[in-house]
Amino acid sequence: MKVLALASYPVEAAATRFRVAQFVAPLAERGIEVELAPFMDARLFGAFYKREGKAQIAAALTLAAARRLGDIWRARRADVLLVQREAMIFGPPVFEWLSMKVGGVPMVLDLDDATYVPYDSPTYGRLGAALKWFRKTDDLIRWARVVTCGNRHIAEYVAAKGTRAIVIPTVVDTEIFRPAPKTDAGGTVVLGWIGTHSTFPFLESIFPVLQELAREHRFRLKVVGAGARRAELPGVEVEYSDWKLEREVEDFRSLDVGLYPLTALGNAPNEWLAGKSGFKAVQYMAVGVPFVVTPVGVCAEMGEPGRTHFAAETPEEWRAALAALLSDAALRRRMGEAGRRHALEHYGLAAQAEKLAAALREARSL
Repeated sequence: MKVLALASYPVEAAATRFRVAQFVAPLAERGIEVELAPFMDARLFGAFYKREGKAQIAAALTLAAARRLGDIWRARRADVLLVQREAMIFGPPVFEWLSMKVGGVPMVLDLDDATYVPYDSPTYGRLGAALKWFRKTDDLIRWARVVTCGNRHIAEYVAAKGTRAIVIPTVVDTEIFRPAPKTDAGGTVVLGWIGTHSTFPFLESIFPVLQELAREHRFRLKVVGAGARRAELPGVEVEYSDWKLEREVEDFRSLDVGLYPLTALGNAPNEWLAGKSGFKAVQYMAVGVPFVVTPVGVCAEMGEPGRTHFAAETPEEWRAALAALLSDAALRRRMGEAGRRHALEHYGLAAQAEKLAAALREARSL
């Protein structure tokens, strides 16, 4: 069985890496050959969210769109078309429609986020929102034979549109995402956040809490992936670093406590937040790092609050949860170990690969 997988972004993007690329080998073991065709290459992806060089970016996007035309013919040789979110990051779903119509190929749509919810791009503003063509997701849901969903909130939306929905959470390979070797050495506790420039405002929402904590507790704040969106935080020792694919696992393993704030902001409607996959919680648990999370949407269902992590909504709850973890190394160790066990029991790669294989076979047989 041959599958052509269309994704907007290269493997440097978490959605492509963890929703498609990491399944290539497990699916091959199950007799399914997957060819991954991203719209953007790594170079364009690296430049896209920077504010300079927009003319060059527009030219590169035009070239990428031209290359995408070739995928319509490649789809004719496939048994199933797998679309991760969308074939292109802008415009109507022309390529998906043509790929299905020209070759008569059934489509499986993969949604790890609530891409049907409009929001203003933090980089391109309302222009980006207009070009994004948010209503395309509803078209893709209607055309798909099966939609694989990152959580039950997305699955409920899909099912309400009349399309078969299968929940496949975003997971990691727990043989790669493993806890760091235990040491008894003391030192400064590291609170950490790993994300992107667009999600950095969520971290900024708890900056006042971190400043209050710094008056009574010694810690270092490690921020990975904020890009140019860096902020001074008086009274707090902050280490900023760029996100690097080759350093991803080590960055997670270097933390003592993970931060996962999700607060309703101007460009993040509540419905969009409810559709988040909770993936960062899976990553924290897999490497044995306790964390504090805002219990929004599926994040309220990840792990076991009080055992693998703390849930916090108000500044007072964030302050209390982080103070407890900062002051108690044994608590951090117990929560981290419980999180690792939970990840092994509930977020294994093999089990999710089996579900994805079943979804692809079902789409072909319908």
